[in-house]
Amino acid sequence: MNFTPSDLEHIQSLGLSLETIKKQIKTYKGSPNYINLSASAKIGNGILKLSESDWNDFINYYDDEKNALKVVKFTPASGAASRMFKLLQEFLSKYDPQKETINSYINKNKSVELFLFFVTIEKLPFHDEVVDKMQLMMPDYDLLNLDQKRLLFVKSILEEDYLNYSNIPKGLLPFHQYQNHTSTAFEEHLFEASKYASVNGKAQLHFTVSKAHLEQFKTKWAAIQSIVESKTNTKFKISFSCQESNTNVLAVDLKNQPFRLNDKLFFRPSGHGALIKNLNQIDANIIFIKNIDNVVVDRFLERISSYKKGLAGVLLKLQCQVFKYAKVLESTEISDVQIVEIVDFLTQKLNICVSSEFNKYAYKYQIDYLKSKINRPIRVCGMVENEGEPGGGPFWVKAENGEISLQIVEASQVNLKLSRQKTILMNATHFNPVDIVCGIKNYKGETYDLKQFIDPKTYFITKKSKYGKQLKTLEQPGLWNGSMAHWNTVFVEVPIITFNPVKTVNDLLKFTHQAK
Repeated sequence: MNFTPSDLEHIQSLGLSLETIKKQIKTYKGSPNYINLSASAKIGNGILKLSESDWNDFINYYDDEKNALKVVKFTPASGAASRMFKLLQEFLSKYDPQKETINSYINKNKSVELFLFFVTIEKLPFHDEVVDKMQLMMPDYDLLNLDQKRLLFVKSILEEDYLNYSNIPKGLLPFHQYQNHTSTAFEEHLFEASKYASVNGKAQLHFTVSKAHLEQFKTKWAAIQSIVESKTNTKFKISFSCQESNTNVLAVDLKNQPFRLNDKLFFRPSGHGALIKNLNQIDANIIFIKNIDNVVVDRFLERISSYKKGLAGVLLKLQCQVFKYAKVLESTEISDVQIVEIVDFLTQKLNICVSSEFNKYAYKYQIDYLKSKINRPIRVCGMVENEGEPGGGPFWVKAENGEISLQIVEASQVNLKLSRQKTILMNATHFNPVDIVCGIKNYKGETYDLKQFIDPKTYFITKKSKYGKQLKTLEQPGLWNGSMAHWNTVFVEVPIITFNPVKTVNDLLKFTHQAK
């Protein structure tokens, strides 16, 4: 690759090295790095199903224990809302009001989603704001016909001269319309945290945001702090971090040549897997992880929060046993009975597939092996029944060394050309809603270095576009995929009501996002 002095200066400004860039390009040119699925995780085989009584026990256990713990809610919130409005952007680019009506366009393109958007437009949380903006910008607004008003509504959402929503962070968009105010996803996370992440009347939240949006989040927090704290009777400690520029990757074209915009190398964030560095800076006994767009209106908060507490209760009870056995493994003499007991715990409660050669190991190596398995961060992940949503799911995965473990796997990590792999993927019964509770400390209270538990081989390459040009980008091992590959993992079934992401603008029309 022939890089210009200007290229080298650009690379260096991001905290990257030329050697790193060459490795990235070599990765693009190499064979895809697919995951080897062994089986899908199911109820009774990798996924725990709790009775109502069990849920209540775990909820009560968490409530009893949490006041002695440091609890943090960690929310990835760096995404802009552009993908939310893909439907409208496509409509705006293709629709010609001189040639057809909007209804004829909808019929021609068989766009059920666009039809739904227009017929339920008044239920959108930003409807009134958009109308106010249109009337302000268009003095003769009332003289427009229905199609003209609809077209102007879409333009007002997207265009820079109007509200420019597609370039606003998703966390700061109007999400929910209440009787007297409109709430953002950022604000809803605060109310939610007060229900389960509050300790002695204080709640700590951490949001990962892009540098370009950091000040917007801080401004929003300053504007709503007193109101939210008064309504929740909770004092909030809010912190922010940004994805480090030295985790960015060079994009390439479809021929694996460096992608350029205006003759300048084009770099992209390397996916949410890079956020393991941000998570690694958090000091807490319990960390709740949830995406910025997965929120509900206040009438569902109590129910949603109860399941978060339950997952935390599962984690704390497991951790209690983990710490007990970790201490035992540090003692001078451990009986065969204790070894068998620890092995049973690892296999039955932590889903660890202990080596078939374990009983042949010498005593010292048995202890070392058990220590290596038990002294790891723990994650308890909620899993919902599969309803065809895109994204990751729970699977048993076979590593290159033959070890089998529970992992969250994205469809893009699977070689769909292999019929067995495709069958396993398609037969999955559950889906990952990113509802995770983490324990990142050992029995001594020391925080693990989370970078030590990443599987660096679980990167994947995705195709994107920029200004209509196709490109490829490299994504680091996902935060809850390869970045947590060597954590101890427990999957628990949670109801679908806990999964309410806003991937498209029409998702805001679902009942969990409607205040009435």
